[in-house]
Amino acid sequence: MTDPVKKLAPTLREATEKDLPAILAIYNEVIATSTAVYSLEPSTLEERRAWYRSRSSMGFPVLVATGSIDGDVLGFSSFGEWRGTWPGYRYTVEHTVHVRHDVRGGGAGRALVEALFPRALALGKHVMIGGIDATNNASIRFHERLGFERVAAFREVGHKFGRWLDLLFVQRFLDAPGSTRS
Repeated sequence: MTDPVKKLAPTLREATEKDLPAILAIYNEVIATSTAVYSLEPSTLEERRAWYRSRSSMGFPVLVATGSIDGDVLGFSSFGEWRGTWPGYRYTVEHTVHVRHDVRGGGAGRALVEALFPRALALGKHVMIGGIDATNNASIRFHERLGFERVAAFREVGHKFGRWLDLLFVQRFLDAPGSTRS
């Protein structure tokens, strides 16, 4: 049987605070069922609100994909500073993307990440980083199809579900490698 939601083209838009309960539900499902996020406890609405306001105040996008029929939030994406306390890293951002469990593989994730690229470029960013659990082969393949390449692997830096977790970093140039910055 074909899932009708997966046939729908997602609509992307800037998230609003009204989307935070749906974003929270997606995020907490990921925390509870996977190693995609190394958090051990569910997030709260207030924590997601602080995250959203922090990203927004810095001019960073928070995007949602919605179903074209019902308008339900299918997933979200954003990016933020990478090692933000050091100004030498100001041209690099780290992204996040999570899609509702029942619509993964339907194109929402790809659309959400691809929509981040021009937004990051418009802010003068050069590189986008992603951190992926090393056993998450679907996410690794997904990122490779989007032009990310593996650049670092850290062994046993996380611990969840009673086991050590390895973290893989991927990166994608947003403009040409070696581009000049002032």
